[in-house]
Amino acid sequence: MSKAHRGQGIRELIKSGRGTCPLCKRTAIKVVFEQEFDGKQVTICKQCKSAVAKGKMKEAIAAL
Repeated sequence: MSKAHRGQGIRELIKSGRGTCPLCKRTAIKVVFEQEFDGKQVTICKQCKSAVAKGKMKEAIAAL
């Protein structure tokens, strides 16, 4: 099966969706997952999304 359209949705974003994750502070990582913390909409990386879903990173979330 062809993979010609893989990632096409994020190519239109600024810097192809790359930036700094506000939770883990990694740079040049894809931050495309939107999460809501205390009424604020924040975009986070894939690793942080998984950690938040498992109940980890409570200190980083409180810092936002």
